[in-house]
Amino acid sequence: MPVENAAEKRHLADLYSLGVWSNRALSAFQNWGFQEKDVDKAAVKRSRSKFWRKGGSQDFASLRQQCLQEGVLYEDPDFPCTNESLFFSRAPPMPLKWLRPSQIAKDPRLFVESYSRFDIKQGELADCWLLAALANLTLHNSLFCQVVPEDQSFKKDYAGIFHFRFWQFGKWVEVVIDDRLPTFNGELVFLRSTQQNEFWSALLEKAYAKLHGSYEALKGGSTCEAMEDFTGGVTELHDLDKVDMQFFKTLKDSFERQSLMGASIEPDSPDQFECRTPDGLIMGHAYSVTKVQYVDIKTPRVSGKIPLIRLRNPWGNEVEWKGAWSDESQEWQFIPQEEKNRIGLTFDKDGEFWMSFRDFVRKFSRLEICLLGPGSWNSDNQGKKCWEASVFEGEWVRGTTAGGCRNYPKTFSYNPQYRVTLEPSFNGAADCEVIVALMQKNRRAQRKMGAQSLNIGFVLYQLNETTSKIKPLPSHFFLENVSTYRCKAFINLREVTERFRLTPGTYCVVPSTYEPQEEGEFLLRIFSETKILLEENDKKIELVHAIKKVNVSPVEAELDKRVQEFFKAVAGDDLEVDWMELKNVLDFSINKGK
Repeated sequence: MPVENAAEKRHLADLYSLGVWSNRALSAFQNWGFQEKDVDKAAVKRSRSKFWRKGGSQDFASLRQQCLQEGVLYEDPDFPCTNESLFFSRAPPMPLKWLRPSQIAKDPRLFVESYSRFDIKQGELADCWLLAALANLTLHNSLFCQVVPEDQSFKKDYAGIFHFRFWQFGKWVEVVIDDRLPTFNGELVFLRSTQQNEFWSALLEKAYAKLHGSYEALKGGSTCEAMEDFTGGVTELHDLDKVDMQFFKTLKDSFERQSLMGASIEPDSPDQFECRTPDGLIMGHAYSVTKVQYVDIKTPRVSGKIPLIRLRNPWGNEVEWKGAWSDESQEWQFIPQEEKNRIGLTFDKDGEFWMSFRDFVRKFSRLEICLLGPGSWNSDNQGKKCWEASVFEGEWVRGTTAGGCRNYPKTFSYNPQYRVTLEPSFNGAADCEVIVALMQKNRRAQRKMGAQSLNIGFVLYQLNETTSKIKPLPSHFFLENVSTYRCKAFINLREVTERFRLTPGTYCVVPSTYEPQEEGEFLLRIFSETKILLEENDKKIELVHAIKKVNVSPVEAELDKRVQEFFKAVAGDDLEVDWMELKNVLDFSINKGK
C-alpha cells in the first residue's frame, strides 16, 4: 500500500529507527528510493527516544567519578558541541565557539553568593517565556533545589559535568550535560547572569535545550510550559480583559500558595512582537510576577491599602513601566518608609517594577498561574492543603482513537474516554472546584521533524446510574446528549486547562484533537479539592489463564526468540518499556515478527 501522507512517512521512519523492521516500513523506504544509510537514525530516534520519555540513562554520579579518576573533563556524547545542538533549521548567524566557564571568566562559580531573579539576563535566543518562569523559580527554595541539585560546583569534585531535573509528562527526569557553552568573542551568546563568573542559569538553559533537542527548539513558547516543567504543577490561563477587581484576591491567594505566575501583552499584529509601548512595556514579551501585595498608603485626606503587583522584565535592564507606581514615581511619597522596607522597594535599573492592579489588568492581556499539586517537589508547601490529583496517559491514533471534536459526530466516540468519580466535599459543600488539564506530549522536541502543536480540547458529560454502566459510551450517546462542561476553545498550546465547580458524581471526560485522524500523545490530569477516581471508560481486558508451552514447534521457538530479541532492542540496557515501546513489542509479536 503506497504511503503518501507526510506524517505517516515520519511515523514509519520513527518505527524504522527503533528497530521495527516491518515489511511495510521496508517496502515504503524502498518505494521512496531510500537505503538504511539515508535514515538519520539519531535525529529520528531523538524525537521519541527513551531519553525524552523516561529520563535517559546517563548517571551523573558515576560519570563524574569516572572523569575524576581519569583526570579528564566530561564531554557529553548525547548533546555534542556542534551546530546541530544549536539550530535545526539553519546555520548559526555568527561563528560560535563552545567554551568552558574557566575559559570565559576568572574564578567561575555556579552561584555568586546565592541565586536570585536578578541572575537572569536574556541573550540572543527568543526564550523570554523560559526566563520569566526561571525568575519565578528562584523565589521558592525547595523548588529551585529540586531543579538545580546542590551536589555540584566548580570547586569540589569539579569534572566539567553538571545535572538538572525537569518534570516531563508525569515524571521527573534528570538531564546530564557538560559545561561547554556557546560564545561569541569570548562572551555568552544566550542566557547569562548579571555576574560574569556565575553560570547556573546558562547551564540550566543548556540542559533544557538538551531536553528538547536544541537551543532553537526553545524559541517561542508560553511561560506556563516552563513553570510546569520546573514544578510538576498545572497552569491556568486568564484573559485579563475579562476579570474584575475581585480577581486580585484570587491572584493574592495564588501567590501566597507559592504558585508561579507570568504575564504578557498580546501584540495587535505580528510586526509588533517585542515592540515597546510609550509607557515602557514590551508587547509579545513574557514578564514574571514576583510579588502580589496590599500596600499601606497614607495621603493628607485618606489612608488604607492599595493592591499592587511587582513584575520583572527578563531583559534585566532599564526597560520598565513608566506609569503610576513605577520607579521613583510621585505615588511612592504616600507610602510610609517602614512599608517600603517591608515590601523590599528598590529603584534599580534591573527590569523590575511595581504597578497598580488596575493598571496591570488594563495594560496586560494574559496571566498564567501555575498551581502546585502532589507532583510538585516543594517542602515549603508543607502544612497547606494540596490538590488531589489523578493522571492518565493516552494517544490519538489515526484510524482508531483519533476521532476529532464534536463537529465530527460519526467519529467522535472513537476518542479515548475517561471516567471521573468525584466524592462529596469534606466540608459538606454542594460542589467543589475541579481543574481539568489536557497536555500534548513531545511536540517541542519533534519540531525538527516538522511536528507542530495540535489543536486540542476536551468535553465533560455527567453520567447517571444507567449511562455510568456503559463502557465505552457509543456514538448515539453523544448524538443524544449535550456536554455538561467543555473547554472554552480548541487551541494549539501544549496544555489546555479549565476550572469548573462540579457536584459529586460520575463524569466522562473525552479529550480530542479538533480535526479527526491527527496523531499525538497526551497526558490528562484532574485536580480536585476532594478525592477523585480516574479510570479509562472502556471494557476491561482480563487474562483468563496462562499455560507453559510444551512441544513448541521450531517455527514457534524461532518467533519467541525473535520477539525476545526485539524486546531487548526496544527496552535497552534497563530492560524497561513504557507504553509506546510496549505497543511496538505487541505489534511485532501479533504480526509474527514481520
